[in-house]
Amino acid sequence: DNTKAALITRGIKEITRLGLAMGANVSTFAGLSGIGDLIVTCASMHSRNRRAGILIGQGYTLDEAVREVNMVVEGAVSAKAALELANKYKIEMPIIEEVNKILFEDLPVENAVQDLMLRQNIAEHPELVWNK
Repeated sequence: DNTKAALITRGIKEITRLGLAMGANVSTFAGLSGIGDLIVTCASMHSRNRRAGILIGQGYTLDEAVREVNMVVEGAVSAKAALELANKYKIEMPIIEEVNKILFEDLPVENAVQDLMLRQNIAEHPELVWNK
């Protein structure tokens, strides 16, 4: 559960950084269309993207997972588009990078999780200084 929470938290941070670089309003990401949508996508068993992700985590290929879900799994297309935008706007998005490696370069999920968890810890909000 802690790993899931870390990925969701870091995921919203990545999405927010990209959106801000593209000119979005930060409040967009704090509401239902940001955090709310991400939580539903990550937590609901009704989420096609989550179901596909679980299957991929179990060893299915992207194509096999999409066939098994038998509905549109827009997350794969969105992941590729997000990486292209991150490169265009020069925004670091390690989760998106690892997801793309899993989906399109056959990186084992375990390796991607390890790569993400071994990243250097950084302040969630460097503008907040608690111990001055």
